[in-house]
Amino acid sequence: MRPRTTTLLTATTLTAAVLTPLTLPATATAAPSAPAKYGDDFNGDGYRDFATQESDGGNKGGAVRVTFGTAEGPGTRSQVIDQDSPGVPGTDERGDSWAEGPRVAADFNRDGYGDLAVGADGEKVGRHRGQGAVTVLWGAPEGLKGGTAVPNKKPAAHNAFGQGLAAGDFNGDGRPDLAAVNGGAVYVYKGGISRAGVGSSVQRLAKRGLSPNDLIAGKVTKDATTDLVVVGQVVRDWQETGDAWFVKGGRTLKPGATLRLGRYADSTDGVIADFDKNGYGDIAIGNYAASGHKGAVSVWRGGRNGPGTATRLTQGTPGVAGAPEKGDRFGSSVSAGDTNGDGYPDLAVGSRMEDVNGTRDAGGVHVLRGGGGGLKGTGSKWFARDSAGIPGTPTEGDQFGSTVRLRDTDRDGCADLYVHGESDPLRLPGSASGIKNTGVTRVAYGIVQGFLQ
Repeated sequence: MRPRTTTLLTATTLTAAVLTPLTLPATATAAPSAPAKYGDDFNGDGYRDFATQESDGGNKGGAVRVTFGTAEGPGTRSQVIDQDSPGVPGTDERGDSWAEGPRVAADFNRDGYGDLAVGADGEKVGRHRGQGAVTVLWGAPEGLKGGTAVPNKKPAAHNAFGQGLAAGDFNGDGRPDLAAVNGGAVYVYKGGISRAGVGSSVQRLAKRGLSPNDLIAGKVTKDATTDLVVVGQVVRDWQETGDAWFVKGGRTLKPGATLRLGRYADSTDGVIADFDKNGYGDIAIGNYAASGHKGAVSVWRGGRNGPGTATRLTQGTPGVAGAPEKGDRFGSSVSAGDTNGDGYPDLAVGSRMEDVNGTRDAGGVHVLRGGGGGLKGTGSKWFARDSAGIPGTPTEGDQFGSTVRLRDTDRDGCADLYVHGESDPLRLPGSASGIKNTGVTRVAYGIVQGFLQ
């Protein structure tokens, strides 16, 4: 799920043009001796980093900015990388859309430094416009450095290779794999990814009538493998609707059940978390186009063989603030995390086009609580620019909640809420009572889209 305004998802700059200076630590960091704890810890210092699209206009075809994490969250050091950076495949050309879409992180070569896979669905290859490309950028003590191209298994014009990406150990061999959308199908690259290249084992996944757009990875069943959810468009009765297709991880990935999402646009945001703590991951998918863009979040409950029953949450769900109105776009962005330290993941849901006190498209965020019965509206919280303790006032077109992310950046056991708005992006701290509107702080513009799911 991915608004093109990001994504959606800061040191000597590694680009050909110097954009941001890098201040290296006074002493070199010892090389890690085990795979990275966090896939997005690109410099191996133990703190999660942030990777977002760079949009200052200094790159023709797109770039990614990495802001390095600290014990308190995003720091001040950063780097910018594009296709003209040393060791990165390709050339920085207009229209590539490099890193403008999905970005997924994993320690693919298990060297202790997180790596970043980026898509360039507009990449022109030869005469093939829009063929697309996928690159894995390699972590190192100084941050991301160099890259390896993922082989395209279906090269053709307008196939948009890399439009959707997901990482996980899909075949259970202990090594991260990569899944990528390409020309109406999904290709899963298994067998190891390293600087030397990509393993030769590739499985193609396709479902008749389904045009994949987005991929969601996580553990739904209790086995050792990562499962995959493919979300995309299906044309029914001359209307585009959305389907979510579950694919079970294993040595050979196995197609499973399908969930109808209703009226569908061109992207979704989704996450897998065990909201009821029964040992099975539940799939939460935001569909902002549902019901005339009133929006909805579908929660597909996990089970022994995969997802089973599903519920739909909207602003009409008891306990959820507001009312479902056309154009609200409830479900624009979703993120899971335990905001109060009770062991149950909660769900943040952006409603980016919500009118607030008569101000059009000001936006806001709901936080729904997890518990023994799963996600419910009861006890949910609502935050907007007119909420007590929130800096600023509702502004037309602010779209507060266009990207939401839950992450425990201060390591107190409670996830904090990061919210992107066109005015000031904010951090709302978690606490034993959940997200609170005291101690709210502003964060750098663009940082929130750099949080990877």
